Amino acid sequence: MALPPASPSHVLRTHSSDVSALFFSDDNERLYSGDASGLIVVTSTRTLRPIVAWAAHTDGIFGVEEWGSKIITHSRDHKLHVWNRVEDPPRVGGSASMSGLPPPTLCYSLDVNALNYCRFSLLPQSDSESALIALPNLVESSEADVWELPSQKRIHASVGTQRTQHIFSNEGRQGMRTGLIMAMHLFHALPPSEGSSARAAGELRLICAYEDGSVALRRFVGSSTQLETSIEGRGWEVIWNSKLHVEAIMAMRVSRDNQLALTVSADHLVGRYSLDAQDETGVIHRTTHPGNGCIAIRDDGRVCAIGGWDGRIRLYSTKTLRPLGTLRYHKIGCQALEFARSVDSEEDEDEEMSAAEREARGRWLAAGSKDHRVSLWALISFEKT
Repeated sequence: MALPPASPSHVLRTHSSDVSALFFSDDNERLYSGDASGLIVVTSTRTLRPIVAWAAHTDGIFGVEEWGSKIITHSRDHKLHVWNRVEDPPRVGGSASMSGLPPPTLCYSLDVNALNYCRFSLLPQSDSESALIALPNLVESSEADVWELPSQKRIHASVGTQRTQHIFSNEGRQGMRTGLIMAMHLFHALPPSEGSSARAAGELRLICAYEDGSVALRRFVGSSTQLETSIEGRGWEVIWNSKLHVEAIMAMRVSRDNQLALTVSADHLVGRYSLDAQDETGVIHRTTHPGNGCIAIRDDGRVCAIGGWDGRIRLYSTKTLRPLGTLRYHKIGCQALEFARSVDSEEDEDEEMSAAEREARGRWLAAGSKDHRVSLWALISFEKT
């Protein structure tokens, strides 16, 4: 007899607009969600009740992320805000109360270019007090800037420039071959493996996905031991460029270990790219489902989830793109996906949650949709994928 279709373990109805962004804290204690109105909701994953909710922006949320004791929010209102995180309230009788909780206080803001709907990419530094953040260039949306936080200094300007005329030329975007940046990821290269160049250790790299369906990986060839500034893309070189999609890339995700990237588009293709290759052409995987809007990769790199415009969430093996199942709940577009963080099984048990319960929570998948809801799915381990 066929098994009944899977259903979400929980459904959160705290938003009244399209849910557009999701993020789990590193300890899985908090789930952040943002919507098209600019509202951010922080939900306790133990009680599934909101800890705090506030109007962080005046327009739709591109991304939200916890950074130490701070929260970063990014929106279509051309602002990136950094907030002080609200401490979790004490749990009394197994519940978390919102009564009297003030919204987070704003630390500082950056004016950003939000014309291309591209989310920021955060790279915390080893001192944990500072971070690099990549954003679309303030003027030209086909280029990227890298800023340093909390100093708010622009370290690298116009990475990936393709200009063939002055930036204020009346010839418009002529010569901008790739179109807008649709997604980006900033990271440090892994330490060199045997036979590779030692110069690659700690190398600053930026991968960008573009409107024309292409993906480019670049590296900064300056010193990796100190911050160096660059303008007009100088000091950045292309490692490889690959074009697999026939439509604009809608979303890109990079694995936790920065070894591979996956892209989805309005077409039925999934692009897979190796980030440690020096000459990558990418691998095309053809699916039977066109119209994909978001993607997520689990921490262990085994499983990826793709959210479709039809509201369905399709699970695949990250290595082979073999289908693992389909999650059906949302009736309209799935716009955000996020896996919970993997947990350390050796952590001590607390009074309210056993190690087994924390491990199960570490297999959660959150999905946000145009139906204003966030669905939570308790997945199996997929150990054989």
